[in-house]
Amino acid sequence: MSAIWKPSVTVAAIIERDQQFFMIEEETPDGIRINQPAGHLDPNESLEQAVIRETLEETAHAFTPTGLIGTYMSRFISPTTGEAVTYLRFAFSGELGAAQDRPLDTGILRTVWMSYADLLASQDRHRSPLVMQCINDYLQGQHAPLSLLFTHPSALGNLEHQ
Repeated sequence: MSAIWKPSVTVAAIIERDQQFFMIEEETPDGIRINQPAGHLDPNESLEQAVIRETLEETAHAFTPTGLIGTYMSRFISPTTGEAVTYLRFAFSGELGAAQDRPLDTGILRTVWMSYADLLASQDRHRSPLVMQCINDYLQGQHAPLSLLFTHPSALGNLEHQ
């Protein structure tokens, strides 16, 4: 029997206000990169819970997802390590909430509001090509209701059988 291949599931928050996008700058093995607030799905959480948690951890702001912009599959090969990883990203639009009194996640240098022109001019520093793809899809009005996402209660913890 062959091993089961599993992509790395991630979530991202696309937050726009007054034609500016709420981004993060983060330290990575490949240098300082620009990304949306984003991160990995943890065990026992829904995709919506993951994007709320990741946004809070990386920006110290609450986030309320309002729609699904899209799902994206990409393969990334690190220029420094040569490691190949396939990501399955779920990008959410939503509303930025109040700032919380908490530190940013390790490796997050700062949050920054960036215009579309700023983002285009900094593509060489984006964490992945998905940064612009998600923003372009958002700007083109791509939007699906959150009701498309279903999480069975058994996926949220205390599984007796796998």
